[in-house]
Amino acid sequence: MESDGGAEEPGGESSFFLYYAYGSNLLRERLLLRNPSAALCALARLQDFKLEFGHHQGRTSPVWHGGTATIVQSPGDEVWGIVWKMNTCNLSTLDKQEGVEDGLYVPIEVNVYTQAGKVLTCRSYQMKDYVCGPPSPQYKKVICMGAKQNGLPIDYLEKLEAIETNNYAGPVPIMEEIEAAIKAEKINSA
Repeated sequence: MESDGGAEEPGGESSFFLYYAYGSNLLRERLLLRNPSAALCALARLQDFKLEFGHHQGRTSPVWHGGTATIVQSPGDEVWGIVWKMNTCNLSTLDKQEGVEDGLYVPIEVNVYTQAGKVLTCRSYQMKDYVCGPPSPQYKKVICMGAKQNGLPIDYLEKLEAIETNNYAGPVPIMEEIEAAIKAEKINSA
């Protein structure tokens, strides 16, 4: 018998949580940079939400140089993403990455549907107080790479690939970090 949410470890305490990613954390190498415990759990669909990009309080992301992803309630729409199983020790690193203490994103609980029709209750994040704005090409690329890497539905991938960007062409250090991690993985698996 499988349990959702926290599994009973010996000693009776749950030591992991489920995290639903829909933005740059779709890409395994991006998530693992700061959260090494993440393990792929399932592809999943969030019903009655849509993906939007925005600037928190009108300010462009200093990390990604453009709008970043959020989810908003929208009856009839759906967002596809990945459920990652993560050790509770990475809860604080994930919150930090999502800018929770700075008020950029707030943690929310969502119920998502796996392809097998199972409902999983996950932690996710939602931007509050933002102005809509396009993502940088680099940020969009990471989301699309993650969607491909994990085999999200092709029609959803096409939607992601059609997203307009702000054409930012300057440096994005986090992108270099991600690309270095992907290269290192290729070398290690060769």
